[in-house]
Amino acid sequence: MMNLAERHQFILSRLQRDQYINVVDLCKELKVSSVTIRKDLKLLEDKSLLFRTHGGATVNNPYTVDRPVNEKEKIQSTEKNKIGIAAAALLNDNDSIVIASGTTVLYFAKNIAPASSLTVVTSALNVALELMREPSIEVIQLGGLLRKSSSSVMGAYAEQVLQDFYFNKLFLGVDGIDLDFGLTTTNAMEAHLNRKMIGASQRTIVLADSTKFGKRGFGKICGLEEIDHIITDKGISEQIVKHLEGLGVTVTIV
Repeated sequence: MMNLAERHQFILSRLQRDQYINVVDLCKELKVSSVTIRKDLKLLEDKSLLFRTHGGATVNNPYTVDRPVNEKEKIQSTEKNKIGIAAAALLNDNDSIVIASGTTVLYFAKNIAPASSLTVVTSALNVALELMREPSIEVIQLGGLLRKSSSSVMGAYAEQVLQDFYFNKLFLGVDGIDLDFGLTTTNAMEAHLNRKMIGASQRTIVLADSTKFGKRGFGKICGLEEIDHIITDKGISEQIVKHLEGLGVTVTIV
């Protein structure tokens, strides 16, 4: 059995490789109790070597902060564009889709070039403006309280309008994806609108670059079991991919 220093070295090595570790897995691998592992994680967190999460630990700060959309658009822009291209390839002729807010879904909108008609309902003003260029796209802009930081609307009015529609696909951007807590955003009202979008859609497709994994925002959107597909980039760890696929989520890596 490993001593304290050896366990800590093992935990940090695993974190360096996988970015995230699970308490249950560590108990099995190190053959110690969950109480011991949790104490180990607390000691390492006190030394600022990791961040504890519900059920595990990560090397990245799991708590997200709200940023202006024009600032977020510049982060991971190459990866976001690749994700947008892959998402656009999922569209079929005459689809009726809903697009939530976020910079990654804006890159998706920039890459949409339908061969025939497409109906889009969106909460994002920048997405609607981007899609105005394409004559074959019918755009329905949701109304409501304007959230300036994300260039989108939210609130009861937007949710009420959604009740009149049903969509083939939802393309959803998020601020955080936590393996235990699920999908989150930094705004609770926007999270509630996103849940309504999920309820009105046949399939939910999440567009998120790899930096979103292991992060948590203030407002929970849904659990991972409620989504169908995630498109992300090569920065995602193999462990996270296996976890998602075990839940029945299709993972596309660009």
